[in-house]
Amino acid sequence: MKKRTLFLTIVIVISIVTSSCTIADIGKNILGSKNVPEEPKPGTVTEEEQTNKEEQIEIIEDTNKYTDVEGVLTFRGNNYRTAPAYGNVEIKENAFEKLWEYKTSGGKGIWGGGSGWTGQPALVKWSKDVRIIMNIKEKFKQDDDFVEVIIGSLNGKVYFLDLKTGEPTREPIDTGDPLKGSVSVDARGYPLLYVGQGIKESNELGFYIYNLIDQKPLFFQNGSDAKALRRWPAFDSSALFDKNTDELFVGGENGIVYKLKLNTKFSLEEKIIKINPQIEKYVYSKKDKSTKPINSSLGIESSLGRYENLLFFSDNGGTIKCMDTDLKEVWTIHNLDDTDSTITVDVEDGVPYLYTGNEVDKQGEKGISRFIKINGKTGEIVWENKYPCFSRFGESPSNGGMLGTSIVGKNDISDLVIISLCRYGKFDGGALLALDKKTGKQVWKHDLSIYSWGSPVDVYDKDGKSYIIQCERNGMIRLIEGRTGTLLGKMNQDSYVEASPSVFNNYMVYASRTGKIYGMKLK
Repeated sequence: MKKRTLFLTIVIVISIVTSSCTIADIGKNILGSKNVPEEPKPGTVTEEEQTNKEEQIEIIEDTNKYTDVEGVLTFRGNNYRTAPAYGNVEIKENAFEKLWEYKTSGGKGIWGGGSGWTGQPALVKWSKDVRIIMNIKEKFKQDDDFVEVIIGSLNGKVYFLDLKTGEPTREPIDTGDPLKGSVSVDARGYPLLYVGQGIKESNELGFYIYNLIDQKPLFFQNGSDAKALRRWPAFDSSALFDKNTDELFVGGENGIVYKLKLNTKFSLEEKIIKINPQIEKYVYSKKDKSTKPINSSLGIESSLGRYENLLFFSDNGGTIKCMDTDLKEVWTIHNLDDTDSTITVDVEDGVPYLYTGNEVDKQGEKGISRFIKINGKTGEIVWENKYPCFSRFGESPSNGGMLGTSIVGKNDISDLVIISLCRYGKFDGGALLALDKKTGKQVWKHDLSIYSWGSPVDVYDKDGKSYIIQCERNGMIRLIEGRTGTLLGKMNQDSYVEASPSVFNNYMVYASRTGKIYGMKLK
């Protein structure tokens, strides 16, 4: 008989929108005052492990795509987290060409510059109307083919570069603390930028929303939130903007999901953009083995996925939750361990199916990475695969299992989901596995020379032929045929890569832990 463990979950929804709420809290506005920390108030007990709510909420259909802007505006490009590349590629030589290299400044402590996990650049082709009112260099204002690279760095700065040349397009923004996650640009193409901080080296840590007309901060949410049940204030998660409702959703490592009604006022004529956020918070709790709030497994390092009005996330303890956009819980299940890999969403016959897998962390030096397919409406596990992986502890810990986000195949690989496993097969080993979406059975395996924390990227030519790009930990970049897993080409570059690339047509950008940002061309 399978052993079941009882998990108690406490849920608190905090809102300043609904007047009937008894708990209200506003994040710190740049022009306003700071929150005063207070003890969290108890909520209500809900579900048992893998027991879903019997009542199913109504699915509100929204067929509009995430953005109409050309580019990759958030981690993995859309609300399904399945679009790390924009446009089509034209590949003839199965090769990479380095076009440019940009050296970031050094940072504080051990972190240095460059980018870590997840570290994906945003790539934005601004509309001409927006381009000409921003503080970019004049020559880029006049370039109708201009695409801006926006990338956060471990030195605490956000860099702005030209996609084709790597030339700085404007001065960097200095947030003051190391940035680990991926930035997000407003899905409407408005000049708004979300930036989450990752390592606390100053008095405050949280997330910012910046005005990209003049690069000034419009809003700051302190991660040391009075309502947080976990006392770690970082934001590795990459925010989702809703272009239809003027809302932003993001999860924090403090164990809170934030919903911001931005109340945006944007005028091209006046060259101004303003926001006045109204904030709602989803706070949940569960029993775990931690004795201190800072060590709780509540932290959300993955980025939220979304289907219609359903939101999905996973946390440091392996909890996987579905909630609606009103922050009402729908279902909860549990994976085996820390699940930082972002959930991907694939729609089959009107049903959203989710893919995610866990790390080997709390299991010890050896454990299982469990990759699962989930019915997004009910929380039912459709199939699961278990892979033995390793993890390293001590002064320089490095987890194995699944840290990169999966590829949900399209075009000639529309029947496949592709995952990257770390410390698999052997201690420093890694592999890409292509699995059949219907059954979970392995279709092909591609062994890497070393593991990779970065997510694989799928690109396609105009005829729908697929290619997979994988950056390895040691700086090797691989180009792999998507249908067969055959190695087509590779290139040695740099020596330490954790971040994920993004692609705009034939141009690829990614950063390393050695302080460099690279612009590549697929040939």
